[in-house]
Amino acid sequence: MTTLQQPSMERENSAANGYAITVTFELEDGAAEKFHRLVAENARQSVALEPGCIRFDVLFPVAHTHEVFLYEIYTDQAAFDVHLASAHFKSFDEQTRTLVRKKTVNAFTVDQNAKA
Repeated sequence: MTTLQQPSMERENSAANGYAITVTFELEDGAAEKFHRLVAENARQSVALEPGCIRFDVLFPVAHTHEVFLYEIYTDQAAFDVHLASAHFKSFDEQTRTLVRKKTVNAFTVDQNAKA
């Protein structure tokens, strides 16, 4: 089951400069290698093909090979909606359904602090 937590409207109206999504996947036994290949390709295509996708990081915890964490930044919620409608995301979602035991999605507004 996937749950999407939306940012509060009060924070959304502040001086944020992006819309972030985090996704935590708990993988089925034996699914890590295939899932890692598919999620890496989805991330590459998202950044390359979606003008509103600013960042798409795939994190693999050192101690837990059955977990994957995504950190995605979009220009706004509309850009994330474009991502969800994209052919590469739909293909990824379809191909990974049987590989994922649990998926948790959260949405945030972003105040970026990064080196140029």
